[in-house]
Parts: sequence; structure tokens; C-alpha cells
Amino acid sequence: MVVETVRMSSKGQLVIPQDIREEVHAQEGTVFMVVGSKDTIVLKKIITPSKEELIRNLGEFAKKMTPKMEKLGIKENDVPQMIKQFRREKRDA
Repeated sequence: MVVETVRMSSKGQLVIPQDIREEVHAQEGTVFMVVGSKDTIVLKKIITPSKEELIRNLGEFAKKMTPKMEKLGIKENDVPQMIKQFRREKRDA
């Protein structure tokens, strides 16, 4: 783990030191989640999957879930209504 100190600019900007950028494979355009609590700030690099990875993962999920849905008697065209109902219940809670 690399530890460095940085100074915030008058605009609230920080420069992530090169050693740390290299360690986390960050480059221009890399997206980070920022979490703050009291005197601590944490940056978490967000890894966005490619379109191909998303399609592959959704296909694997569908293969795994289809038998479970059939066992429960849930059909594909039931899903949009189930999502609406879930969102409504969550909103009203």
C-alpha cells in the first residue's frame, strides 16, 4: 500500500499521486465514488463493465433464474408488474 500526502486547492481539488494512480490503474476519465465521514474521505474506483460483460452476465443470470421462476409459477411477462409493485411498496414504506 502506498501512502502519500496531498494538499487541497482553493477549488477543493486534490491530485492523486502518480504512484497511487498506477497502483489502482487509474487514468483520465476513471470514475470514483467518494464517501466522507467526520475526518475521513475514501475514494473507491468504480469499474464499469463493458457491454459484452453485461450481456454475458445477464445471460448467465437468466439461465440460473429461469428454473426457479418456473417453479414459482412466474412468467416473463409477470416481471414488469412485479417491479412496479415492488417500487410502489418501497416508495410507500
